[in-house]
Amino acid sequence: MATGKINVSVENIFPLIKKFLYSDHEIFLRELISNATDATLKLKHLTSIGEAKVEYGDPIIEVKVDKKGKKIHITDQGIGMTEEEVKKYINEVAFSGAEEFLEKYKDAGKDAGIIGHFGLGFYSSFMVADKVEIITKSYKDESAVHWVCDGSPEFTIKKAKKEDHGTEIILHIADDEKAFLEDHRIRELLTKYNKFMPIPIKFGTRTETLPKPEGAKEDEPAPTKEVDDIINNPNPAWTKKPTDLKDEDYKSFYRELYPMQFEEPLFHIHLNVDYPFNLTGILYFPKLTNDINIQKDRIQLYQNQVFVTDNVEGIVPEFLTMLRGVIDSPDIPLNVSRSYLQADGAVKKISSYITKKVADKLNSLFKNDREDFEKKWNDIKVVIEYGMLSEEKFFEKAEKFALYPTVDGNYLTFEELEKKVKDVQTDKDDKLILLYASDQEAQHSYIEAAKAKGYEVLLMDSPIVSHLMQKLETTKEKISFARVDADHIDNLIKKEDTTISKLSDEEKDKLKGEIEKVVGEKSAYTIQLQAMDSGAQPFIITEPEFMRRMKEMQQTGGGGMLGMGNMPDMFNLIVNTNHELVGQILNTKTAKKRERLINQSLDLARLSKGLLKGEELTSFINRSYEMIK
Repeated sequence: MATGKINVSVENIFPLIKKFLYSDHEIFLRELISNATDATLKLKHLTSIGEAKVEYGDPIIEVKVDKKGKKIHITDQGIGMTEEEVKKYINEVAFSGAEEFLEKYKDAGKDAGIIGHFGLGFYSSFMVADKVEIITKSYKDESAVHWVCDGSPEFTIKKAKKEDHGTEIILHIADDEKAFLEDHRIRELLTKYNKFMPIPIKFGTRTETLPKPEGAKEDEPAPTKEVDDIINNPNPAWTKKPTDLKDEDYKSFYRELYPMQFEEPLFHIHLNVDYPFNLTGILYFPKLTNDINIQKDRIQLYQNQVFVTDNVEGIVPEFLTMLRGVIDSPDIPLNVSRSYLQADGAVKKISSYITKKVADKLNSLFKNDREDFEKKWNDIKVVIEYGMLSEEKFFEKAEKFALYPTVDGNYLTFEELEKKVKDVQTDKDDKLILLYASDQEAQHSYIEAAKAKGYEVLLMDSPIVSHLMQKLETTKEKISFARVDADHIDNLIKKEDTTISKLSDEEKDKLKGEIEKVVGEKSAYTIQLQAMDSGAQPFIITEPEFMRRMKEMQQTGGGGMLGMGNMPDMFNLIVNTNHELVGQILNTKTAKKRERLINQSLDLARLSKGLLKGEELTSFINRSYEMIK
């Protein structure tokens, strides 16, 4: 029997603190299972190249909880360690066995699938245990070893009795960490971190129902047997080739990832690249709501099938964090920090690759089945519009497949839209005017007025579309978006004016004066007299596009306008001088009746615009009943 001190020096403790300082104690199980997997995959590699003269077989990793003895056992059937290796990989804390192993065998196999930094992650066990034992036997023909440490630099090491190669870690759980002795807690952690580890993980047993034997009676219970409860799927869909998977396989894997999600994904994207970095994964487009924030943090990041995090900001472009699925890359360390992600060159390349892959997939879907793509547009548009705003390269690619729906249910690309309206919807400077509605119900009367004149009205109702319009206006030549209720169409779009007013200039001045008397203090309204078709409404309220956008930016803090004080409401009150009611207002004998007609007409226009609320709405309703009587 030998005793000694663990070699913890200034030179090797700093890398330990920098890379493997855990704030979350539950991480110990992830690290120990990773080490067990690592040891098993090492053996697989060595047997495959003839270096190890043992049977690989069908190894498993077993986790057992001994609540009475206050212990957790983690056992593998992997490569094991000799006494010298225990001293080297365990006692010299910051030495990485996996790195040395990969260096030694780098020419013997392209990818041995080695996960861990054995010896580093192992020490996370002391966060929950006040004593740790290792019983290990190497695949080489050497004696087994028993190592014990109580968390201080003191350890003991001696020969042990163990027949088969592999390692057993025994954690003596500290009194203040007893929660980890509950079966449900360990199962929860295994499911969270190790659900897709490449080696089967056994945690207890379960009862399996067998088929009834022939001739069994109907009321006779089916036979059962106890089988190992394997809690993980060692061969998840993302580790397979896309050619080996069918659409149902992808859907089945989605249900495995999100068992509480009942809606099927709209489509998937299989990621598979090995140069200039290693990356595999599957991303799914779910049906999305307009609430961007509640959608995030559903993509799971893995490193060689070990769960790392579901906060993938920095690895996945921000606009794609609303997707779901899995990304697995050995080029990303198990201990991800935000500062690391922001600085790492490989991560930036991964982010660019994912953006390109998603754009290519969307373009392919659009080209191959446009009808189906249009049906899914409303469920995916938030992601695409967000991407067009935040990623310049995605914006360029999205030109081919981004759609602009109309209020009549047609879907047009920007190029198609330009061609359709270029001869009809231009202003006096030949700038293209693209009319849109943000609320088809609330703006119905304005939409109908535009359609009656043969204009195309887009339906742009997502929460970020106003920002996208601004970007399009700055990147495209001579186009401008105007909400359908922004100004009267005849003021926006160049058209030969052949409508003659029925009122003389003198009558117009008189009419404007009478309306100004009633509107009085309502200084938010700028009165405009305009000759229109007699069928157009007598009073129409519009809000200048520029002012409305400025107010929206102020509310969201866009353009640095937050805190600049409230901008005043400003509206145009457009009066149709050819409408019969307007003529009646002008010719009314009594001032009281004229005032009532103006107020009623103004309130009807405000009601149509959604501006009539509270006391003013009540007053309008009461006045309407009086007029009916």
